[in-house]
Amino acid sequence: MSEGRADADVAEAALVQRPKIGDTRSSSVPATPPLSAQGPRGVTMPGGTRAGGPRPGERRAKGRAATPKNSSEVAGETVENPGDGAAVEGSGTAAPAKKKRKRNNKARGGADIRQNDRTDADVVERRRGRERNGRPIGRYFMAVQVRADITQVAVMEGRSLIEHYVSRPADDESQIHGNIYVGKVQNILPGMEAAFVDIGTQKNAVLYRGDVQYDAEDIVDSEPRIEQILKGKQLIVCQITKNPIGLKGARLTQEVSLAGRFVVLIPNSRTYGISKRLPDDVRKRLRSILDRVKPEQHGLIVRTAAEAATEHELQADMTRLLDQWAAIEAKAAKAGGPTLLYREPPLAVRVIREEFNSDYRGVIIDDHQLFEDVHSYVSAFNPELADRVEYFDPAVEGLPIFEKNHVHEQIHKALDRKVWLPSGGSLIIEHTEALTVIDVNTGRNVGTSNLEATV
Repeated sequence: MSEGRADADVAEAALVQRPKIGDTRSSSVPATPPLSAQGPRGVTMPGGTRAGGPRPGERRAKGRAATPKNSSEVAGETVENPGDGAAVEGSGTAAPAKKKRKRNNKARGGADIRQNDRTDADVVERRRGRERNGRPIGRYFMAVQVRADITQVAVMEGRSLIEHYVSRPADDESQIHGNIYVGKVQNILPGMEAAFVDIGTQKNAVLYRGDVQYDAEDIVDSEPRIEQILKGKQLIVCQITKNPIGLKGARLTQEVSLAGRFVVLIPNSRTYGISKRLPDDVRKRLRSILDRVKPEQHGLIVRTAAEAATEHELQADMTRLLDQWAAIEAKAAKAGGPTLLYREPPLAVRVIREEFNSDYRGVIIDDHQLFEDVHSYVSAFNPELADRVEYFDPAVEGLPIFEKNHVHEQIHKALDRKVWLPSGGSLIIEHTEALTVIDVNTGRNVGTSNLEATV
């Protein structure tokens, strides 16, 4: 199997990963020591490996579902699996591609052949975005309000509220998507092809057969059943892919992933791909970098945010994730039962990591500690935009941050039962136990031609 083939179950399950607060950029690209795929004794690690690991020179085949040929989705990115010219298993170099005949410096299709000679300075200037009179110009703006019992993030377009995020301390128990645990298998249900796993939460989490990893050398059958792979009281490393809802516990996967700003690390995996949202020339440049820096024993996905990233930034991001995975492995080795190994960062950091770019003219935060954490985070990964993160002091400004930006009144208006439309009509929104009903009233909008056009 080639290293360029992504795993279908990986694509479904790997929706996380998160940089930690306070990480800093190293002054030079450090050498990346290879991490052993060997897991802690008694704990099954991602990739199906156990204590002892493979023998020197031995490759282990992983028992998984069939691999898609073209693309998949990982960590919210639509990923292209490199085809021709992609690195093969156990190799960090690309296979030579078939040469095309040139005509007057043009390829067969008539497209000009251009060399990608962008310098780091060009990349920095592009990522910084536009400015006017020394002030950044951006379409969006972010305000973060922190209180003892709630943290809110408002995303504004101009003066209009377009997104609103809320986090409470109680969410630590229910909002656990992306957390990594050592879990203990409690009971296996062959009829459901699932196992219930104790991860230390109020309700046991569920692990389905399609999300289980195993070493094919340890299983005789080509398509083993879940009771042949897992045993009661077995300790496994797993990750949350779906939060618990009501009476249902969380959903798990053994295909762990850690997402950075530019790349997603898939430990002990052959997953290898680049976001399909990127232009062809950018994918070609990133693929050449990926061939050089990708660790042989781990999978790597390049995210859309890496469009203008340099090789140094990709290497630094990957190295930080490798160090993070090494810390998780070390903690798992000491676990004798259900243990939390990795927790998602705070809401504000998650939103800023996913959203903040040169389209934002600024981020203001009214909590000094969170401001310091976010500023350090942005300085490490987007230093060109670090000056756009500012501290908002309510005592100096005279008004709370949301009041000054008219956020609360827009939230109340959006949550009203009756919503007025620009045309003069209105919507009546009623919530019931079974469904949400929306009634459309034409109001002052009586139209001009016929009922269909009016509505």
